Amino acid sequence: MKLASFQTQDSPIHIGIVNVENGTIFDLTATGEIIFRNMQALIEAGAPGLDKARAAPLGDPAFSHSLAAVKLLAPVPVPVQMRDFSTFPGHIKNAPAGMARIAARMRGDEAAAQAAKALDEIPPAYAQMPIYYITNRFSVVGQDAIVPWPAYSSLMDFEAEFGIFLARGGKNITAGNARDHIFGYTVYNDFSARDQQCLEMRGMLGPTKGKSFDAGNAMGPWITTADEIPDPHDLTITVKVNGQTWAEGNSGQMLFSFEDILAYVSRDETLFAGEFFGSGTIGNGCGLEQDRYLADGDIVEISVSGIGTLRNRVRKPL
Repeated sequence: MKLASFQTQDSPIHIGIVNVENGTIFDLTATGEIIFRNMQALIEAGAPGLDKARAAPLGDPAFSHSLAAVKLLAPVPVPVQMRDFSTFPGHIKNAPAGMARIAARMRGDEAAAQAAKALDEIPPAYAQMPIYYITNRFSVVGQDAIVPWPAYSSLMDFEAEFGIFLARGGKNITAGNARDHIFGYTVYNDFSARDQQCLEMRGMLGPTKGKSFDAGNAMGPWITTADEIPDPHDLTITVKVNGQTWAEGNSGQMLFSFEDILAYVSRDETLFAGEFFGSGTIGNGCGLEQDRYLADGDIVEISVSGIGTLRNRVRKPL
């Protein structure tokens, strides 16, 4: 199933089942079932909740809307927790050169900027363990949302990713049973203020205002449930800006599977249903790696095979 959070005009947030083929969404919340009051409730209901959703009268027009007539939100508008990883070797090797270019230009050294080169090898830490940071779960938006350009930044960027929502929590989860903890998959765009990030990461504590600003985490357009993605590590990921393809990759390039990631993060740490884990950026999947950045009004589309296409526009403040 493809499950979405949505609104009709000024209505409260509902959840529904998307039929991509005929362009409709079945309103689960309108059926009155308490487990369909929001996406988090459905996730926490577990397998019985999904079974009840599958048994809903999907052909009943009284509960159906045209997708064109609703506003799709982030599948979980305020996730329980959000972690974003760095697992694609291309990005890991390319990103430092991008940061070096920004730093060189800040000090007026264009020759050094042009001389910046990608790393030949992945730093050992990235091969030894899944590296991640915790991001702002309150700055989440969904399909077609406008992403405001932070006023303190001149270099607005995107990051092409996808990710998982946890079906249930746990502690010391093994890689062998971690797949059972995955509720479903969604497309993720980790918008970034690169010049600010460059300044902050000198402190060696990770990005702060380089990542944390209103609407900086875009995801959607829905959750595709885990049963529809038999191999999450063989998905084609494509990013377009204003219709032009900027990058393409495959999830099989990840250094660690989501199962490995869940096993690592849950070591002596309890995880909870509804948490979000981002895959990290595909190789060449951001402007930082290509030395070209977004402009006011640009539309970014990230497509992941089997899941969907997430579309957002960036806008500078007036």
